[in-house]
Amino acid sequence: MSIDRPDRRSDARERALYVLYEAAQKGIAATEVLAAQVVPADELTTSLVEGVEHHRDELDDAIAGKASEAGWTLKRMPVLDLNVLRLGAFELTRRPDVPVAVVIDEAVELAKRFSTDNSGRFVNGVLAALAADLRSNDPESGTD
Repeated sequence: MSIDRPDRRSDARERALYVLYEAAQKGIAATEVLAAQVVPADELTTSLVEGVEHHRDELDDAIAGKASEAGWTLKRMPVLDLNVLRLGAFELTRRPDVPVAVVIDEAVELAKRFSTDNSGRFVNGVLAALAADLRSNDPESGTD
């Protein structure tokens, strides 16, 4: 009998999503939300939140470029989808140690759990398109 143990990295991504979502709803910096946490965030959560915030314009430009091909703008996207995409895009651009398949799978799972019925497919399509551009030389990316 195997016991499912929580994956700390998946938990960190989920917590980062919560922080980013709360910041968006309150209209404040994600680092402010992070600093106000009762239980301090772990190193990966902190790195993800700070990274997304620091590179937000760059990430949004990359996401907007791929999403527009499907007829979407950033303003039209559900806030959760946009923040899941930001997390995934950040990992694709700034965390080359994380395989593309892991980045996409984790993002799709977050989108499926917390957003709309179609969010998983949408997130998968946008991040796969980004990965093809950003990690085309990554042997684990599944792109040529």
